[in-house]
Amino acid sequence: MGLVLSLRALGKEVIAILEDGVPSNLAFLPGADTVTRPDGGVLELDLAIALDTATHERIGAGCVKAFSTAPVLVNIDHHGTNPGYGHLNHIDTSSPATGQIIYDLLSQHGFPIDDAVRQNLFVAISTDTGSFQFSSTNARTHRIAAEMLEAGLDTARLATLCYQSFPRRRIELQRAMLNEMAFRADDRIASWQLTHRLMNDIQMEPGDTEGLIDTLRAIDSVLACVIFEDIDHGKVRVSARSKDMRLNVSDVCARFGGGGHRMAAGARLKGPIHEAAEIFLQALEDEVRRLD
Repeated sequence: MGLVLSLRALGKEVIAILEDGVPSNLAFLPGADTVTRPDGGVLELDLAIALDTATHERIGAGCVKAFSTAPVLVNIDHHGTNPGYGHLNHIDTSSPATGQIIYDLLSQHGFPIDDAVRQNLFVAISTDTGSFQFSSTNARTHRIAAEMLEAGLDTARLATLCYQSFPRRRIELQRAMLNEMAFRADDRIASWQLTHRLMNDIQMEPGDTEGLIDTLRAIDSVLACVIFEDIDHGKVRVSARSKDMRLNVSDVCARFGGGGHRMAAGARLKGPIHEAAEIFLQALEDEVRRLD
């Protein structure tokens, strides 16, 4: 949305499209109410831009179809596993967040950056860096935050909205995770299986799982953690994190058609969820045991 709002300020006609729509936890951001979901059709575009998606398929089937006749697809990303699927590719693996890439591109080329743009890009950077905690966070990341503060951005308000404004169902979800989390490899791997049944019981909404995996990651003995989540069509979404540079979860996810970063990656497996979890966890445990 930071890029969208800047382009709109230049007078460009921009369609913001997202496969699953805007999750409720980010609905407060300026411009979020203008995001649409693909309707199954093809859009007539001069240019399509894909952001923060490591593979073409990760854009989502509906968005892939919507973009299918665009004469130029621009791929802007920071994932090391990105194969460069666009006609034009700007992939900076040294950047901790695609939001940081966008901020620098807008700044360097004189594009409009107002408070609404800053709000979106600050949240993009903050959430992708674990609130500036992940090892990928660099000096430029903090300088960008400083520039935004100097421009008058209320970062405290954004932090409250992002990290201290959870609905009760999200806390119920966290309670279930703490009750059900499992350990293996001498407590060095923590995992949790989020089933359709639990989602229905608490009436979960998109975005409710944001940040939950960091609770598992914070356990002192844990080197890697994984959340398995039931999704549509019998598939299971895998979200994996590592906190040891020797343990590359992106490599493990790549064995299952996924990818991402060394310390944070994902994949999608065929269900049922307990079978997918066991297959993935065995592969992850093999890598953890290699560290002995």
